[in-house]
Amino acid sequence: MSKPGALYEEDFVRWTEDQAAALREAKTAGPNLPLDWDNLAEEIESLGQSNRRELQSQIRRILRHLLKLEVSPASEPRAGWRTTIIDARAEIESLLKDSPSLRREVDGMIKDQIGKAVRLAAGDLEARGEPTERIGARLAAGGFTADQVLGDWFPEKAG
Repeated sequence: MSKPGALYEEDFVRWTEDQAAALREAKTAGPNLPLDWDNLAEEIESLGQSNRRELQSQIRRILRHLLKLEVSPASEPRAGWRTTIIDARAEIESLLKDSPSLRREVDGMIKDQIGKAVRLAAGDLEARGEPTERIGARLAAGGFTADQVLGDWFPEKAG
């Protein structure tokens, strides 16, 4: 059996899930202890949920900028878009290092966040006076893979 705190070091999200479940089980075994069992378990779970929300946010951020890189012919903001993607990928790398169990959720998050990213990217391009039709065409042709989102892939320059 491993040390009780080992999972905390290995996978924070799994630790929060396990601890919340243990608290709920302990409530039935020792309900006379002066603890707010339900709210304590919820708060621990919310710690893991915040990592999940952060991962979703960073994935949406990457998708938004990948879309703009792929469809915008502009040259001026491209370096900034690439920098934003690199930064978001670094944030995700840290999140997944602390909570590797979140990796199994990446594909679903990409599918969930692509629509939001499309709307944001279209708004960005409209604000620059650029057409947005290519974003819809890009989405219809297929979304992005986890390797494209998390790896070092960048679209070829739009033309």
